[in-house]
Amino acid sequence: MEAAIRKPSFRQSSGKANEVNYWIFDYPPEKELEVRERIEYMKHKNSKGMDEFELAVFDLYDIIIDFLEGKNFIEKCCDFEKKRGIQRIVKAVSNSMKVSEDDNLIVRYILDHTPENAIVFLTGVGKSYPLLRSHNVLNNLHQSYLHAPVVMFFPGTYNEQELILFNEIKDDNYYRAFRLVK
Repeated sequence: MEAAIRKPSFRQSSGKANEVNYWIFDYPPEKELEVRERIEYMKHKNSKGMDEFELAVFDLYDIIIDFLEGKNFIEKCCDFEKKRGIQRIVKAVSNSMKVSEDDNLIVRYILDHTPENAIVFLTGVGKSYPLLRSHNVLNNLHQSYLHAPVVMFFPGTYNEQELILFNEIKDDNYYRAFRLVK
C-alpha cells in the first residue's frame, strides 16, 4: 500500500470523467490495532516533508465525538440511549450531523481540513458503527468534489461491489471505489 500511494499516478485523477481516486484498504478486523499503528507510522514519516504530498488522516469516530462534545451532547446521548435505545441515538446523531444531506458536517470537516496536494486517509470506520455507515461518507465525499485521493481503511471485506463490515454486517452496495491492495 505504501508503495502504491507514493506513485505520482496515484494522486492523478482517473477515468473518463477525470474523477478523483477513491480507494478501500480492507483488512481483517482482528488486525485493527496493527493497521492503526501503521497509519500512525506513515503519518509520522510523512510529516518529515520528504514526500510530494501530505497525509491528511481523519478518524471518523473522533470527528463524531468532537462534534457531540462541542454541543454538550455526550451525556444527553447516554441518557437518551437508556430511555429510547441505540437506534434512536443513531438517528438523532445522524440528523444533527446532517449525514444524509449535502451539507454533511463530517464531509465539511474533511473538506475544510484537507491541505493542497494531500492524500486523505479515513479511519475509525469500525469505531463509528452504528453511528455512521461508511458508504454514506464515501457517497457524500464523492458529491463534494474533494480534489484528493481518498483511502478508506475498512475492517472487513470490500469486493468492489459491497462493503461487509467486520466480515459480518453488509453495508450498502458501493461501486465507485477501487480495492487498494488485492
